[in-house]
Amino acid sequence: MKKSIKSVIYSALVGLCIFVSVDGYSQQQETSAETTLTPKFGIKGGVNLSNLYVDNVEDENMKVGFTGGFYAKLPMTRGISIQPELLYSNLGARLTYDNFIQGSGEYRFNLNYIQLPVSLVFNIVKNFNIHAGGYASYLTSANVKNVQNGDIQGVTDLDSDDFNRFDYGLVGGLGLDIENFTIGARYNYGLNQIGKSGNLSGDLTQDSKNSALTLFIGLAF
Repeated sequence: MKKSIKSVIYSALVGLCIFVSVDGYSQQQETSAETTLTPKFGIKGGVNLSNLYVDNVEDENMKVGFTGGFYAKLPMTRGISIQPELLYSNLGARLTYDNFIQGSGEYRFNLNYIQLPVSLVFNIVKNFNIHAGGYASYLTSANVKNVQNGDIQGVTDLDSDDFNRFDYGLVGGLGLDIENFTIGARYNYGLNQIGKSGNLSGDLTQDSKNSALTLFIGLAF
């Protein structure tokens, strides 16, 4: 599964780069960097392809979730901006297990965060940018379901209090601005363990951290 999510990330980034190369070629006579220093504010939404990496399971599978919220793009110099965002983000994973004690089945992790990413945005050509930075997030709710032989059994003693409330990590990605619209892809790499040690969430998640590829579209006002 790790190879699969890497393939998705690679394909998305390559496709975006090809599109941008064509767009950049058609604008060779135009400026190579953003020329306006006017701040922009907008809304954005998209899809999270998230995962957790755990040693004690047979396989990890991506979870498809939603993300959405608000952003601002605040120019510092021509071609360089700082971009803070306030997002709701649904993350998690489906972890398959097969062992003598539990038998075989699947844990479905559903984790909901309020996320604050802050990135530096570098405009390479007029409409194309790369961005990199970090994020901090707060877990608002969580649940875990145990699926065995097609039957869903709730892991009732697990909720948001059993997980680490705060998460933080790194972000990096690519974006394409078309008038007031922006589209792009971003990779989120968590640096904090999501499960608390010494309880069931810690045992299930071991030292796993959040990881997600986000495909987004935004509208600036």
